[in-house]
Amino acid sequence: MSKKLWLSLLLLVSSFYAGVAVQAAEELVIYSGRSDKFVRPVIAAFENKTGIKVIVHNAKATELINKMRVEGKRTHADLFISNDAGSLQVGSKLGLFETLDEALVKPIPANYRAADNTWIGLSARARVLVINNAKAKELGFVKSVLDLADPRLKGRLAITHSANGSFIAGVTVYQKALGKDSTLAWLRGLAQNSEGKVFNKHSKVVRAVAQGKKDIGLVNHYYIYRHLDKHPDAPIQILIPDQGEKGMGVAWNVAGIAQVKYSDKKALARKLLDFLVSAEGQKIFAEVNREYPVRADVSAASQIPANGSYKVADVSMPVLGEERESTLSLIDQAGLH
Repeated sequence: MSKKLWLSLLLLVSSFYAGVAVQAAEELVIYSGRSDKFVRPVIAAFENKTGIKVIVHNAKATELINKMRVEGKRTHADLFISNDAGSLQVGSKLGLFETLDEALVKPIPANYRAADNTWIGLSARARVLVINNAKAKELGFVKSVLDLADPRLKGRLAITHSANGSFIAGVTVYQKALGKDSTLAWLRGLAQNSEGKVFNKHSKVVRAVAQGKKDIGLVNHYYIYRHLDKHPDAPIQILIPDQGEKGMGVAWNVAGIAQVKYSDKKALARKLLDFLVSAEGQKIFAEVNREYPVRADVSAASQIPANGSYKVADVSMPVLGEERESTLSLIDQAGLH
């Protein structure tokens, strides 16, 4: 082989491996405790916009936090997503996340992110009631989530299992407003009215109410609107609870993201974070998922109640993690499954 041909081949091989190295570098790994259907639309938009590949590993948030603890510096994760502020705050307390800079977090209100900026909320949702239209008049006495413990709802109530992150977060909000004793009594009422039959998904709660198998359910608001997108004639309606001067307001929670402390692709991760916080990224959460953008300058979808049009409980999102163990203890005492 001539020296010229050898050098040409060497250059070609070197170029190939250099390209592979660049391709590998332009790749992010996310550990996601959120359903892929809520994450994939905004991730796909980012990939199309930047050409950066994003690999999403899905599992329960608690499992992923434990995984990152065990992996330590060996972790493959660059970012962590959770559908619950409580899980994000737990990860923060364990020292798993990097502090994000002020320029990135500035558009997000302080109560939707960690006090030390180790995680940020990306989208918000409200804990509301879904009611079968045929039962609306009969259920006129229901004004608050507290009314779900009323004996008149025995066998008629649909709730998710008690390990659901949104259920736990909601109970934390109610505990802060009512105190432990009143919240425990309420939880025991839920256990009686659900008769031990709980659902593993909010979508199934909505479906059961729509089909008349249950009369009322406690869910995140967007599941109602996603159901109506597919079934516009479904006989269901939303009830926003705990309003009025004496009402504690609706429990809110956020899905959010953190940058993993040991990631070696921080600059690349920042590009994704910037996109998720941008007006373009926030609008995807609003229009596709029917969630509330955390940025005040991005409107929610027209189909859902406007942000600010109803009373929200005055509980900062980091509290959902700080009070998590206390809430879990109450739920266990109540005998909920």
